[in-house]
Amino acid sequence: MSIQKEFVLRYREDGHVRFQIPAQICNVDVAKAVTDGISDIDGVYRVKLYRNQQKLAIRFQESVCDFKSLAKQLFDLLTDLEARDALKPKPVSKSALWKEKAKSKLDDFKATRWVKEKFGDAKETVQAAKIITKLGMKKPKAFMKDPEKAVIDFFNDILVLFLIRLHWNDITQHWLLKPLKHRYEWMALFYMFFLLVRSRKQK
Repeated sequence: MSIQKEFVLRYREDGHVRFQIPAQICNVDVAKAVTDGISDIDGVYRVKLYRNQQKLAIRFQESVCDFKSLAKQLFDLLTDLEARDALKPKPVSKSALWKEKAKSKLDDFKATRWVKEKFGDAKETVQAAKIITKLGMKKPKAFMKDPEKAVIDFFNDILVLFLIRLHWNDITQHWLLKPLKHRYEWMALFYMFFLLVRSRKQK
């Protein structure tokens, strides 16, 4: 049976799919080759391969690469890697096995650290929201003059803060490194700031 048929679609929604993958793909070298290849597909902006769970998660832009196009390119990628014997795990020495076990424990530690980081992110977001609230309270005249606009401006600030915080890692680790590939994200970001500045202008 071809390796492509061992990829089982477990979840699908607009711009997000998850596959159950064979153990063969979870080898360190094979996993890197697969994830690097998928990352190069135009429209894909995030790839996560969970080796311990044998799962592959892909996030992509439907407007650039729909599901059928993604599936076809994934099929072609696996065919190409298979033809080049890049899907065959390399022999692993005992020392490499020991390192792999150590890395597995490190991954568990990273998972715990991830939870702590997310908790820290939430605290920082709450703190920033408090600052925005205080700044808004310093302008009672603006609120009394046009309460609807003041409330809308406040929630716009919260939304922009949330979106920047949500995409900060992608901005620094992907968008800045490959601006042309993520041109649509940059266009959306600039347009968001344009709308924000435009909403602040006095009528």
